[in-house]
Amino acid sequence: MSHDLLPTAPDSALAAAQADIEALRAELEETNRGVVALYAELEAQAEQLQRATELKSRFLAYMSHEFRTPINSIRSIARLLRERTDGPLTDEQDKQVAFIQNSAAEFAEMVDDLLDLAKIEAGRVDISPAWFEMVDLFQALRGMFKPVLVNPEVNLVFEEPEGLPRLFTDDHKLSQILRNYISNALKFTQRGEVRVSVRRDDQGAMVFSVSDTGIGIAPEFHSAVFDDYSQVNSPVQKRLRGTGLGLALCRQLAELLGGRVGLQSALGEGSVFSVTLPLQLESGQG
Repeated sequence: MSHDLLPTAPDSALAAAQADIEALRAELEETNRGVVALYAELEAQAEQLQRATELKSRFLAYMSHEFRTPINSIRSIARLLRERTDGPLTDEQDKQVAFIQNSAAEFAEMVDDLLDLAKIEAGRVDISPAWFEMVDLFQALRGMFKPVLVNPEVNLVFEEPEGLPRLFTDDHKLSQILRNYISNALKFTQRGEVRVSVRRDDQGAMVFSVSDTGIGIAPEFHSAVFDDYSQVNSPVQKRLRGTGLGLALCRQLAELLGGRVGLQSALGEGSVFSVTLPLQLESGQG
């Protein structure tokens, strides 16, 4: 048998290498086809998710608008009854109408929060920053809450923001965050005080805080309180029901303003809800 017919060692190595390369090329082509198919599937799912999100936002916005008419009717009728427009009420009737009035007001707040969340998700929230003094913001908040302080055992205290610079942000959005904080604090504080303050931190940002002497929140719930529809499980929470939308809205609004929300609390020891905002909202944010 002639040795000329047998491949030399280098030829054998080259053939083996070429075979390995062909196998690797085939494997890569198969992988690429799989990746392309996966990307196509992910794009289709992303489009479906986007459509579902848009439909949800439109539905929430539509339903929120539709809810406003009957809510306003209920509030108007309750107001007329309490004003004795159609005649006198007994003490018990007045108490029941007041309950209707308060429930309708809470429902209206929920609807407003729902509509605002839908707008944020749909990207239809406009941010209008301007320079303003903190003292003006606190005076406006004090005026808003003065008529609704019905519990004589709870004091609402606004610390005077002395020596602080002006802030450049959307004061209406900031006011909305603080209103939610204050409303929650008053709702879950049965005695003591709710205190609103502002300070400048080491990085120069403004930290607005609403502290209370209420029921407090256990540490295991801290990470979830700012999530949509999240509620803390407590006896008072069960008695004072809500949608859990207010704090989720605060978080989203704070992020739109280039800031963040915070919470310090312990069960039975009260809570401190905060929002930290840059001194000046950067262009392009919101």
